[in-house]
Amino acid sequence: MVEQQGRRLGIMGGTFDPIHYGHLVTAEAARDCFALDEVVFVPSGRPPHKSRSQPCSPEHRAMMTLLAIITNPHFSLSRIEVDREGYSYAIDTIRSFAEQYGPDTEIFFITGADAILEIAGWYQADELFQLASFIAATRPGFDLQGLNRLPEAWRQRIHSFDVPALAISSTDIRRRVAQGVSIRYLLPETVENYIIKEGLYVRQ
Repeated sequence: MVEQQGRRLGIMGGTFDPIHYGHLVTAEAARDCFALDEVVFVPSGRPPHKSRSQPCSPEHRAMMTLLAIITNPHFSLSRIEVDREGYSYAIDTIRSFAEQYGPDTEIFFITGADAILEIAGWYQADELFQLASFIAATRPGFDLQGLNRLPEAWRQRIHSFDVPALAISSTDIRRRVAQGVSIRYLLPETVENYIIKEGLYVRQ
């Protein structure tokens, strides 16, 4: 458990296509482990690092995220990237939250360890580490040796922890839906019902 000093804000970024229990368990575990006052889920609009176009629109992904988190009083949704025109860069989002919450709030960006290993290629990565610390969620046994290639100043701002539920993946859920295989218990029932109602992921 991290000793709390001032307000601590978690930002959970991702495509959430769809959001699933791996995302939710990660956010809750990070909130508990790092004494975060709030975790804001930020569905991406047009992520520059995704090589394929998303099967779901930002509106669908934002709605699924809202349905998944609505019962947790410590979770909230931000449409900042969904409503932003052009590509969604993490630096723009973190700057916005830093301005909104002010200097008394410490920002933690929650993401997967695989993304952290590629962070040197992120837009304006140096400023990212000036504005926020990073919580890297890993699957048990995931190799983090690649972090040693990052600058020491960056590594000091990266905290990692294991999340077994990360074995669940959005890619696998989309595949299951396309093949007519059950996705029950991989994601909240509200999200499953929304996928069925809207006919999402039926064709890849």
